Amino acid sequence: MTGTPNRDPVIALDVMSGEAGAAEAVAAADIAAERYPRLSFLLFGHQPVIAAELERWPRLSARAEVIHSDDVVAMGDKPSQALRRARTTSMGMAIDAVKQGKANAAVSAGNTGALMAMSLFSLRTMPGIDRPALAAVLPTLKSESVMLDLGANTECDATNLVQFAVMGAAFARTVLGLERPKVALLNIGEEELKGTGEIRAAATVLKGARLPMQFLGFVEGDKIGSGDVDVVVTDGFSGNIALKTAEGTSRLVTGLLGNAFRSSIWGKLGYFIARGALESLRAHLDPNAHNGAVFLGLNGIVVKSHGSANARGLANAIGVAHDLITDDVSRRIRDDLAGVNMALATTLEPDAA
Repeated sequence: MTGTPNRDPVIALDVMSGEAGAAEAVAAADIAAERYPRLSFLLFGHQPVIAAELERWPRLSARAEVIHSDDVVAMGDKPSQALRRARTTSMGMAIDAVKQGKANAAVSAGNTGALMAMSLFSLRTMPGIDRPALAAVLPTLKSESVMLDLGANTECDATNLVQFAVMGAAFARTVLGLERPKVALLNIGEEELKGTGEIRAAATVLKGARLPMQFLGFVEGDKIGSGDVDVVVTDGFSGNIALKTAEGTSRLVTGLLGNAFRSSIWGKLGYFIARGALESLRAHLDPNAHNGAVFLGLNGIVVKSHGSANARGLANAIGVAHDLITDDVSRRIRDDLAGVNMALATTLEPDAA
């Protein structure tokens, strides 16, 4: 379903996938129902399990329909295996609800590769988009930023990177509320001659295109967390490594701080004094607070939650879907692509694309 809906938005929620289980998924839907009074749900999964959970949440029960599925995509399933079972799984049925126009967005905490394969097969890419990209919001020193691609495409040409920039900027305008987000390509240096031919060619196009963004050129990996760039654009191979490195560094820092505060009586006293600041830091770095990655570029909205997200985290992912629906991010992307296609055609040589 594309375009702004004429009726209240509907979320197709894959209840059974992910590590947290059906109880957390249903609780997350109730949190989202409280936050967004117009939102309603299609809950896909094992009907007796979901019905039992719904008894605890009367508010959600009044705004949810349960659709039974016998099968669940396991976290260890190969995408090709999951794709063959798409019609019978809670994940595949949730995506199909978007295709059929019964829901405005699908949300799942399940297997990322399977979710990508099913979404691409069912919804296809938007006109003017060669490949979809996985985008997510990351914490920075200043606030938050968007990064894409985070693993959907291991190799990308200049055209792909330009399209990712367009989609990422539209996403940032919706989720971060920025009128003209600052966009940069991830590179090994900020100088114009640094990087591969594809990165340099993409930069040339983005400099010349008239788009609702501020293109800053290149950004290095150590500047991602500074908050000076709102949208970081890269191929999926580099983006996934950068994301996992940032997550590992976050755990390293919090672990070292914990060890230091437990190491002596003075450390424990220091923790007592700095407890408020440390709790604020923990909340800022909490993955549940930034949960909800999106497959941009499809003919429909699909949001991926962390597999281990708690109810609050999954509710935040549902919130991302809600914002993308109400702000009609698909229309934003289509409009912006119209402004960049001419620049692509006139700037990129056939062998550079």
